[in-house]
Parts: sequence; C-alpha cells; structure tokens
Amino acid sequence: MEYSTFLIVIIALALIFDFINGFHDAANSIATVVSTKVLTPFQAVVWAAFFNFVAFFIFKDHSVANTIAKTVQDQFTSPEMRPLPMIFAGLLSYAHHIRSLLLLQIQQVF
Repeated sequence: MEYSTFLIVIIALALIFDFINGFHDAANSIATVVSTKVLTPFQAVVWAAFFNFVAFFIFKDHSVANTIAKTVQDQFTSPEMRPLPMIFAGLLSYAHHIRSLLLLQIQQVF
C-alpha cells in the first residue's frame, strides 16, 4: 500500500475511533442527569458539549499530553520504527475490543 494512502486510512480510522469513543464518554456523563430527569436529553447533550469545549481553555495545564507528545515524537516517529503500521495496529486492536464489547452486550440482551 502506498504511504499516502496508508496515512489517509490511519487518519480515517483515528477519526472513527474518536467519534466512537465520544459515544462512551457522552453516555457516562449524560446518563445520570437524564435518568434523574434533571435535564432533557437535548439539554444534557448541549450542556456536555459546551463544557467539554470550554474545559480545554479553562484547564491550561496539558502537561500529560505534552509529555506523551514529546516521548512519542522522540522515540517512535523515526523512520526505522515504522510509525504508521504501529498506529494502525493500535487502531485495529481498539476496533477488535469494541467488537468484543458489542458482542458481549448483545449476548446479555438475549
């Protein structure tokens, strides 16, 4: 597979991962206020979206993310480490994990 095509596939998988991961985060943060009828589902989603966006600007200390970025940049992005297949493998393992969780949930329903 050509390098640029592989890069596009990895970026697309990463965006899908982020989107699916957002479902889990939103469900965890919204379920309580909706189930107790404090907010309607629409109000809860707007509330969560607003505060998730604002939190990035309020909490300026992103030291964990900066440390990870520096470590990953220094150790794993050299061409001899072949970073794209490594990222692709991580995304595929996450996809398998999600598939397994979905199958477990389906089995519990039936």
